[in-house]
Amino acid sequence: MGTALHIIDAFSNERFKGNPAAVCVMEGPMPDLRMQEIASEMNLSETAFVWAGDEGYRLRWFTPKAEVDLCGHATLAAAHALWDIGVLSESEKAVFHTKSGILSVERDGEWANMDFPAEPVEPVTAPKELIEALGLIPRYVGRNRMDYLVEVDSEATVRSLQPDFQLLKILQTRGVIVTSAAAQRGESASYDFVSRAFFPGIGVNEDPVTGSAHCALAPYWGRRLRRNDLTGYQASERGGYVRVQVKDERVLLSGQAVTVLRGELAE
Repeated sequence: MGTALHIIDAFSNERFKGNPAAVCVMEGPMPDLRMQEIASEMNLSETAFVWAGDEGYRLRWFTPKAEVDLCGHATLAAAHALWDIGVLSESEKAVFHTKSGILSVERDGEWANMDFPAEPVEPVTAPKELIEALGLIPRYVGRNRMDYLVEVDSEATVRSLQPDFQLLKILQTRGVIVTSAAAQRGESASYDFVSRAFFPGIGVNEDPVTGSAHCALAPYWGRRLRRNDLTGYQASERGGYVRVQVKDERVLLSGQAVTVLRGELAE
């Protein structure tokens, strides 16, 4: 058996929506340089590399430019790939050992639930490059170990934003998450908050749907809206929904996924 290669659209139940990730299911570890070369060749926001290890699977994530410490959509895609090829039955939980600790993914009907660490932000003074890059005065700016989180005045502002990616690259952080409360509120609304995520410093100007960003968005909007169960919509061109549930220092991320391509990496 060679290295199985899948392309999976995560946080969507439709092909060509949500966030595409490549998943390489391997017999064992691969040199870092080779993983980076494959991720660059795939040229998707993330490529996941999975192989069996003690008490579960090892999982690493690479953008076309760099390895990252945490990725939600490629974790969902990796679990979906293991279920898809029958390595795991759909009733089995996928357990991954990663740079962010142990992450688990469990099927719940057409959805999958991912147990991730919460990544709450703390308020900071916005650097001038951030203000200039976004071209607006934020309502709030916070930061965690990975990203800036910026709240703006409206959903319309989030959707129309055209940041200066060259300026964003200057920031000493993985990226920038811009968010607002949903324009439509109440029981009839399909989501509670909206966001977009920009990571030009690691080769991804705009990520279509970012699970790890919701590890910051969930506790932030949980406090603001005084609810632990929320739904976020990431308003990229492809778009996608992420259900979130805050549980102390963890966040349960829920999404759907669909396989677009199955193949094998040439040796």
